[in-house]
Amino acid sequence: MPIYDYRCNDCDKTFELLVRSSAIPACPNCGGPHLEKQVSCPAPQGQIAGMVSSARSQAAREGHFSNYKASERPRR
Repeated sequence: MPIYDYRCNDCDKTFELLVRSSAIPACPNCGGPHLEKQVSCPAPQGQIAGMVSSARSQAAREGHFSNYKASERPRR
């Protein structure tokens, strides 16, 4: 399921939603169905490795490793 950026024409709020292709999204702020899909800005290629590294470091500090493969988990 992709994440899309939307702008609500009723309340003029901009937000992201994880949407199935068969679902009709509604505004989480006002519940309005009049949404306009926006062009999303992708993450720059050079920063992806840094973002992954910082996310894994934060997970290590907090002890959350359920979504990592055994080879990616730190050795204790």
